[in-house]
Amino acid sequence: MFDLRMWFRALQIIPRLSKDEWDRLDVVSRWLVATRAAVFVMTIVSAGIGGILAARDGHFSGLNFLACLIGLVFAHATNNLVNDLTDHLQGVDKGNYFRAQYGPQPLEHGLMSVRDVLRYTAITGAIALAAGVWLIAATGTTALGLMLAGVFFVLFYTWPLKHIGLGEPTVLLVWGPLMVGGTYLCTAGQWSWDAALIGSAYALGPTAVLFGKHTDKLPADRAKGIFTLPVLLGEPLARRCVTVMLVLQLLAVVALVWRGALGWPLLVVLAAVPLLRDTAAVFARPRPETCPPGFPKHIWPTYLVAYAFRYNRRFGLLFLLGLLIDLALR
Repeated sequence: MFDLRMWFRALQIIPRLSKDEWDRLDVVSRWLVATRAAVFVMTIVSAGIGGILAARDGHFSGLNFLACLIGLVFAHATNNLVNDLTDHLQGVDKGNYFRAQYGPQPLEHGLMSVRDVLRYTAITGAIALAAGVWLIAATGTTALGLMLAGVFFVLFYTWPLKHIGLGEPTVLLVWGPLMVGGTYLCTAGQWSWDAALIGSAYALGPTAVLFGKHTDKLPADRAKGIFTLPVLLGEPLARRCVTVMLVLQLLAVVALVWRGALGWPLLVVLAAVPLLRDTAAVFARPRPETCPPGFPKHIWPTYLVAYAFRYNRRFGLLFLLGLLIDLALR
């Protein structure tokens, strides 16, 4: 039996499960939990931005957009599986490491075997690859270059890029020009530098989310010899960087509207300003060492990333709303 309630739950949060609870899950629920599907919303927003921009410019193939959306989501899922597998094999997630505290690490918690994860990775990756091959056949060789770049980042983000301070720049590149620009290309049949630039503005949000996550686990990463940008910068500067990125994201949208690359309905993102103020206040203070009063215990030890993710989800949905209103008015 499929458990639709668990599907919905796994798309909202990363649920903590016992071995008995895991064994009772259907295969879709297991896949959603194992791939950390709650974070797919960032990929869906990036693809949505690219597709709506293509429709706005009068070049939209619904079939190509659907293939691109499926390919990107399954590529993201493959990356998360590769991430857990690589960190498990390298011993990074052993010893109650941060990743094993905030949600099920299927290998570390004995929920899946290495063979199981390899099987999930192969099937998930094959779906992403099939979507990419179909889009190459439909749109040409430029899509091939984008797909090969995506394969590179899926395979090598966890190691070595994350270990040498290149994980955060990778997210800025992938969730911006690669996803938004790539979706526009595959949906409209041509490249758009405006779409890539607009995508870069949105990608500041997912990059800030990753900064928050890596700042949360900064001491653990430093002890493991993983030199993410927050480790290299130190916590105070890393927290300030998140606030700067989120402010720049809003300013970039306003500038793009003023320049004419985006329509005035995109100013709806300014409705996120109150939440930005609250988020900035959290990042202005040192991260607490224990779960603060009133903070959801089922989310801890994710703290900074929880606030950054909540804000980015709000901003991303407002961004899509503005694009849809602009499209309707045109």
